[in-house]
Amino acid sequence: MALKSFKSNTPSRRFYTVADFSELTKKSPEKSLIAGKSSSGGRNNQGRATNINTGGGHKRRYRLIDFSRTHKGIPAKVAAIEYDPNRSARIALLVFKNGAKAYILAPQGMRVGQEVMSGPDAEIAPGNALPLARIPTGQPIHNIELKAGRGGQLARSAGVSGQLVAKEGEYGLIKLPSGEMRKAHLACYATIGAVSNPEHQNIDIGKAGRSRWLHRRPHNRGVTKNPVDHPMGGGEGKSAGGRHPCSPTGVAAKGLKTRNNKRTDKFIVRRRGKKK
Repeated sequence: MALKSFKSNTPSRRFYTVADFSELTKKSPEKSLIAGKSSSGGRNNQGRATNINTGGGHKRRYRLIDFSRTHKGIPAKVAAIEYDPNRSARIALLVFKNGAKAYILAPQGMRVGQEVMSGPDAEIAPGNALPLARIPTGQPIHNIELKAGRGGQLARSAGVSGQLVAKEGEYGLIKLPSGEMRKAHLACYATIGAVSNPEHQNIDIGKAGRSRWLHRRPHNRGVTKNPVDHPMGGGEGKSAGGRHPCSPTGVAAKGLKTRNNKRTDKFIVRRRGKKK
């Protein structure tokens, strides 16, 4: 995959870059594997805007991704590499020997016609899913389960991968893309390889309208607003707000730890951002 740039015949095209989509082999999605997707516009179930910078955007159809790799022990062939508007990674359409079809996250290097499989007896090859107990240490992995059978939850965005560092008793130690070190049970499944589309991070949006296509509305800083709209608003001239940075609802924006799940704290060996 490479990036495509344009002649700067208008200001918005000067830094505008897009993926060249050369790796895609199919334009329209598989009809049996799509579902409708409604947009909340940043509102909660009471109709109140809880994310004030979300709204608009292009209509999308949701692709049903098999994060659990449910067809275990059945070989499948890669029928197509497709674009998914709901995620940064590319997806692969699998056709199993029993006739079933499924979408999975496409790893880097996956090609049409390649054979993949999930299960404890699968080979150590990109696209194959195995329990952590059967994966050698040091191997890059993605789509990692936190609870066996629930489906992959970690390392799913474009270009990322975790690494199985060690195995201790019933648990494996995984280094995540954020730098966090976390334990997961050896019965949890993970897919071999890194996620596709690594150039995604180098794309330049180029113009404000393109953010609108992606459901992102214009964003104003709190200090530029009036006191009725934001706790940091108001003041004569340019003011720093008179208080520590916070959200429109008053929640501290810098340094406040928002994680509140003591039940799973014991599985985190090292927090993200920590050097030791």
